[in-house]
Amino acid sequence: MTAIGALFDGEALTAGSPVPLYLQLARHLRRLIGDGALRPDEALPAERDLAERLNVSRVTLRKALQALVEEGLLDQRPRAGTFVRRVHVEQALTVLSGFTDDMRQRGMVPSSRWLDRSIATATPDEAAALGLMPGETVSRLWRVRLADGNPLALELATISTRLLPDPQDVGASLYSRLRSLGHTPHRAQQRIGATVLNRQQATLLGVPIGTPALSIERRSFLADGRPLELMRSQYRGDAYDVLVELSLFDTRHLHAAPAAPFPTPQSRSA
Repeated sequence: MTAIGALFDGEALTAGSPVPLYLQLARHLRRLIGDGALRPDEALPAERDLAERLNVSRVTLRKALQALVEEGLLDQRPRAGTFVRRVHVEQALTVLSGFTDDMRQRGMVPSSRWLDRSIATATPDEAAALGLMPGETVSRLWRVRLADGNPLALELATISTRLLPDPQDVGASLYSRLRSLGHTPHRAQQRIGATVLNRQQATLLGVPIGTPALSIERRSFLADGRPLELMRSQYRGDAYDVLVELSLFDTRHLHAAPAAPFPTPQSRSA
């Protein structure tokens, strides 16, 4: 039996369970993908072999596979087989857009899983980034961002409650809500670095601990230069690329107003 074949056996299913076999099987495959045991672009065994190893009918197997295809976790390729789907996104740094708009423009379906929406006193680094006085409050929005059902990034957005009084009002798109309040993002500064995902981050994104990731910190501004948002994100390194367009001409003089620098690493909280 091959290494991948060893992942599939009938012990993963319980015949006497009230949960239908195809849902048990879908759950088992989903866990293998989330744990990284099945990697992007990896082929599953042929349907006949897989059904025999799992001791299920091919009808049950196909129902389980179809459920994961609909979730965006598997691809079924004609005359090739069933493969773990790879989600890969390339972002250009020349356009300011939110995750929702960005994914829709690529023909992908964006969604979110909320982890927290709350109001709290701004930390010193949040106050410095957003131009707030000590003791002012902020709305914090922490969520998993998904594209076609696949976890792609963790996002923590922080905005003054003067601009976003109630974080519960934010639905699918934060920028859409800000625009409806009259606070349209005009420009942004973005810092990109390399990191690895810790246990919590990896679990939320369904990848192994220590997976490489892009750490992205963005400050967006209103048209009058006031800070609007501080966004800190971790994007899966296997699913996200950054595209930078370069020019021989210095266009810095085209910006209407200079932005305050990011807080130095020494000034950030751990």
